Amino acid sequence: MTTTQPNRAGAPEPFALYALRYANHGGRKAWDNMIGGDPHEAGSDLDYFVWVAQRSDRTFVIDTGFDTEQAVARKRDLIRKPHEALALIGIDAAKVDEVILTHLHYDHAGTLSAFPRACFHVQDSEAAYATGRCMCHGFLRHPFHVEDVVSFVRHVYAGRVAFHDGTVELADGLTLHRTGGHSGGLQVVRVWTKRGWVVIASDASHLYMNMQKGLPFPAVHDAGAMMEGYRTINRLADSPQHVVPGHDPLVMAIYPPVSAELAGIAVRLDETPKELP
Repeated sequence: MTTTQPNRAGAPEPFALYALRYANHGGRKAWDNMIGGDPHEAGSDLDYFVWVAQRSDRTFVIDTGFDTEQAVARKRDLIRKPHEALALIGIDAAKVDEVILTHLHYDHAGTLSAFPRACFHVQDSEAAYATGRCMCHGFLRHPFHVEDVVSFVRHVYAGRVAFHDGTVELADGLTLHRTGGHSGGLQVVRVWTKRGWVVIASDASHLYMNMQKGLPFPAVHDAGAMMEGYRTINRLADSPQHVVPGHDPLVMAIYPPVSAELAGIAVRLDETPKELP
């Protein structure tokens, strides 16, 4: 496997990059995870993550997960609350200044109140989608939780949301890129690390096999945009091994843990992963 050498002339200070697992959903069939999947085949579990990009001058939390209420309502196994997962690597959610919301689905934009001083970064098109006419349709509305969307709107009125339209650089070495597809304004996060450019794909690809097989996840707003998103994230990343999908349990298996005690809980995405099986 080839990786980008980190000592490029003029390169920014690299970010440390983490994935923190906070929930799980098991018992899924292949057709639950990809359009065109064989209904007779077992499918992958889904893990639920929040991510952190951190360096000496900036810390960005990427997504805020869901709470106990939604875990019960949607029959997900909540292992720990997202802010508790952050605390395991020394991050106090109450002191976080910047949060990137890849999109506003229940499992990515709940628990906003756990970040009382944060500015939330979101795409214009995602906010419009989550509050517009598409929410009149149950299929499109299902991945959202109305109380999370209301909470988001309250943060807009409190002046704590930064809106973006397409590609934007939040820091030297960290950019946001709108792909859409899974949701109306989903954005991915490109991060400069010591192993090169890594892309937090979030739900642009739930699992590695969605990208590998070109088969979109069934919860989709625009299947064509989702498939084009696979091309976008692979173009932005230094290699396929530099793309981190949004829900794949393999992330915990192929990346090194932050410590032995945090194996299966927190991994370093800025370290070289094992080869995918």
